[in-house]
Amino acid sequence: MVFEDIYKLYYHKIYRICMGYVNDYDVAQDLTQETFIIVWKQLPRFRNESSIGTWIFRIASNNCLRLIEKEKRVIKTELTINLIEENQESIEPKIQMLYKYISELQETDRIIISLELEDVNQTEIANIVGLSESNVRVKIHRIKEKLKRKFKENGQQ
Repeated sequence: MVFEDIYKLYYHKIYRICMGYVNDYDVAQDLTQETFIIVWKQLPRFRNESSIGTWIFRIASNNCLRLIEKEKRVIKTELTINLIEENQESIEPKIQMLYKYISELQETDRIIISLELEDVNQTEIANIVGLSESNVRVKIHRIKEKLKRKFKENGQQ
């Protein structure tokens, strides 16, 4: 069978298959054309192990699936980038508010929570402020509760 005959016989069937995958007229046309470009290039290698129609349908399906996977990766990347940007925008004001609330604490409490936020261990904090470790743990807990209340009072989470 010559390529022109294959094209005429299978074009509409392949187009409908592509349309079923992507549901977009232009994209389905592009996929159909790409499928027939592959068929044209690979036709000399066709081994007649299946019918030519089965072979062409397989090429079309693979072509459509590749496009869908590519689009999923692009969408996933765009979503991730958008989420990161949105998170940055929503986190920055909260960080500013946190530091504002910390600045309103008593001096010892400011030092304790600032060191805690810098991941200084509680033994070192106790040594720096001159309190026992257990007292530092209690103070950290109480300071966090104060900060949470401040956020709730101002309508933030």
